[in-house]
Amino acid sequence: MCDEEKLKRWAREGLSRRQFGTVAGAATLAACTPMGAEPGNGETTQTASPGGFPAWTEEAVSFATADGTMDGWLVLSTAAPRPGVILWPDIAGLRESKKAMARRLAGRGYSTLVVNQYYRDTRAPIWEDFADFAGNGGWDRAREMRGKLDAEAIMRDATAAVAYLDGRKEIDSTKGIGTQGYCMGGPFAMWTAAAVPSRVKAAASFHGGGLVRDDNPMSPHRLFDQMEAALLIAIAQDDDAEAPDHKRILREAAAEADLKAKIEVYAGDHGWTVPDSPAYAEAAAEKAWSALMELYGEAL
Repeated sequence: MCDEEKLKRWAREGLSRRQFGTVAGAATLAACTPMGAEPGNGETTQTASPGGFPAWTEEAVSFATADGTMDGWLVLSTAAPRPGVILWPDIAGLRESKKAMARRLAGRGYSTLVVNQYYRDTRAPIWEDFADFAGNGGWDRAREMRGKLDAEAIMRDATAAVAYLDGRKEIDSTKGIGTQGYCMGGPFAMWTAAAVPSRVKAAASFHGGGLVRDDNPMSPHRLFDQMEAALLIAIAQDDDAEAPDHKRILREAAAEADLKAKIEVYAGDHGWTVPDSPAYAEAAAEKAWSALMELYGEAL
């Protein structure tokens, strides 16, 4: 789980952004980020993908939901039409590190929409990076905004996001949609799979918090029987130490719902997959990436 005291300690220690995101994390961002200025709303930029994979275009987007207008960042593989992916950010929201993740996915042929889960309050970006979040009152502001993001709200948002992707000519609507979430976005990915089971065929949670919620009928694990998606649940080692029974509960719930699910504890602390997180662990992050590519390759 996100640890408020850790965030406050990092801020007190005055870590620079270069120290906050490890050298390995910076290298990952550089490898995934195109050169040149970013497009503004309604403008697109096309970039060649490294490694011989398809190029991509990217643009700021917005679309209607039941609760307002959600903004996001859409990175499209130019080898269109391609399967779509919905990416739910961690607590620090839609920012450059999440766009870089979307570019890497698009480079593999998965056109990716990074959503702003806080759109009910403000457009993204709210924080430049995790250091900005930790050092500038991010926890208090996020706590206030995320109070509006219960299961029902996220499922409404997910339904709108799926419809938006299906309305884009660049998305192959004959293929299933994938979704992935980080930290607070982990349960959001699961709720997305439950909200639109006919379209969402793969869902991944990376160090997701709140996948097992006692006595809550909307706990993600209690909704597995509403899903038709293959699951990847990657658990941080420190989260597992705090709740060692959760992986068993998740596995039993997936088996009961007859879902294909890979549920594993990784050798990384909470946040290990996110390049601008102080917990970023490159080896474990690349292992998680490989598992995600396997999930999408089989399910989408």
